[in-house]
Amino acid sequence: MSIVKKSFGRLPDGREADLYIMTNASGASVEITNYGGIIRAINVPDKAGKLGNVVLGYNEAAGYCPTCGYLGALIGRVGNRIAKGECELNGVKLHLAKNERGVTHLHGGNVGFNEKLWDVTPVEGICEDHLILKYTSPDGEENYPGTLKVMVTYTFTDENELMIRYEAVSDKDTLCNLTNHTYFNLNGEAGGRKIEDHIFEMNCDTFTVVDADCIPTGEQRDVTGTPFDLREPKRVGDSLALTDEDEQLGYGGGIDHNFNINDFDAGLRFAAEVTDPESGRVMDVFTDMPAVQLYCGNALKGINPGTSGRVYGKREGFCLETQFAPDSINHPEFIDSVLRAGEKYDFTTIFAFDVADEL
Repeated sequence: MSIVKKSFGRLPDGREADLYIMTNASGASVEITNYGGIIRAINVPDKAGKLGNVVLGYNEAAGYCPTCGYLGALIGRVGNRIAKGECELNGVKLHLAKNERGVTHLHGGNVGFNEKLWDVTPVEGICEDHLILKYTSPDGEENYPGTLKVMVTYTFTDENELMIRYEAVSDKDTLCNLTNHTYFNLNGEAGGRKIEDHIFEMNCDTFTVVDADCIPTGEQRDVTGTPFDLREPKRVGDSLALTDEDEQLGYGGGIDHNFNINDFDAGLRFAAEVTDPESGRVMDVFTDMPAVQLYCGNALKGINPGTSGRVYGKREGFCLETQFAPDSINHPEFIDSVLRAGEKYDFTTIFAFDVADEL
């Protein structure tokens, strides 16, 4: 294993960013920048053994500015949405930025963790490399209480597994729901193909019902008989084709919903598998978090040319954001996303890449 550090250019405000490339014994690699902890590229083989990048991204840090779709980024303090930017913690009303259409609080606010320069410590290992990223969010940042110390460890193995471990502690009770917002396209970033032909399988019996602002109503609905039933391998385009007919799909412009992963008490477990029949690439997702947001890039509309020189468009990538359910602070019936003072936030997600035996 090896780690190479390179310049990743300057941000519009003059800050310099770095890019770290972890390469395993087979030549597969993962590229991560200290700007936003962004995963810029994941280069893994297809069924012919040809390496290809399966992540949407940009060739320099400035490409990610202004923020457009949170490509590849670490998200915090709170991933996903909080209704009306308001909630109550320990009897105190929190007023958070309404940075999504002036209606909801999204992905940590006006300046979330995706725009921070993280401190990075690279650690070369045997059969696996690590990047340890640290950021301290001061008390009151984006109106969240408590000084939150965050450490995210990216590990890339010789088995083409990318592991993300999220750890955090706070000196006051606060909200914490960390995730990663990478857009995947297993056919390859350079191909320009949409994701409709990807085959999805998800270990989820229920999904979170939302209103017209994509805020949870409180209902966790059985997926049976709905376009959200992905418990058996299914071409995701077959579900997306029902967007104009299904109210829930209509609200998100397609699938942009939280799925509750079965057997939360079981710890690290299978959450999802995605296969691209053309390339033969397979990605399995494992996590000990309670839920995962599947977003099918319904509103993806790039501003800057991406890694291969194209501007990205609708449904060229999908996200699987492991998480607590959105707006959980306002829903006592959901699993709690409050991090108590002195307690440790500690969750892991694994993205494991392989090639299908048969298609």
